[in-house]
Amino acid sequence: MNLNSLDLNLLVALDALLREVSVSRAAMRIGLSQPAASHALRRLRELIGDPLLVRSGARMELTPRAQGLRPVRTPARVVMILPTRAAAELVAAEFAAQGEHFNPASMPVMRLVNTAIDGVASDPQAVLEDIQRFAASDMLFYRADSPERLVQRQADTWDPILDWAREVLGARFILSEGVIHVEQPRESIAAVGRHLKERGNPLLLAALHVMTTLTGSALIALAIEQGEIDAEQGWTAAHVDEDWNIEQWGEDFEAAARRASRKAEMMSAVNLIEALKA
Repeated sequence: MNLNSLDLNLLVALDALLREVSVSRAAMRIGLSQPAASHALRRLRELIGDPLLVRSGARMELTPRAQGLRPVRTPARVVMILPTRAAAELVAAEFAAQGEHFNPASMPVMRLVNTAIDGVASDPQAVLEDIQRFAASDMLFYRADSPERLVQRQADTWDPILDWAREVLGARFILSEGVIHVEQPRESIAAVGRHLKERGNPLLLAALHVMTTLTGSALIALAIEQGEIDAEQGWTAAHVDEDWNIEQWGEDFEAAARRASRKAEMMSAVNLIEALKA
């Protein structure tokens, strides 16, 4: 394609043709006469070097080259534009991995991006506040009183994250034995909120929210995002109690399958965060 000779108005026509797969419907979409739309298609064919639309029986179809030019859209029909090449390649890899039948359930990054663009972008404050609510009752605050080995394992795994929160976020939290809710200092919750506001990118907020809900800990999610711990360490920290119970009583097959599914979703969120930094 010779970009020097490209009339940018043709991009509008191209988008309409790719969406409608019909010259007449494309003309109606962008307010052109049908002859003008046909003329635009001829020019696009010359510039791109491909027929783009071909007749198949009584209807038109996109050529493989044209299908490759179609932008990916979210469920709300918003064009999916990602800020880094690495992030776009994550979504592209999920598309490439699809077999004969398209299965969105096997595309966690794409679902996360859809959520960020269609939902979080319109109300990031709501997502920020939800993460902040997790921080107000974070699982790291609630400790076992026995047995001693579990108490020590929780301390060894969770205390370094709380130390990081105190040093980096300026947030000090109160610990408690058992599950009775403990009111945390307002200034500590506010410190977490200020940290989150610096991460206003809807994609980043959506990924942090997924990590928070899957681990039950906003502090674990933030520590991973900041590189204080890696994703495997975060996942282990989120399952100290569960792993203890497995050691005592054995593992349930269905529970293990659910955990593996949650971990895959968690790792997809982590991968997206890393791709956004690239």
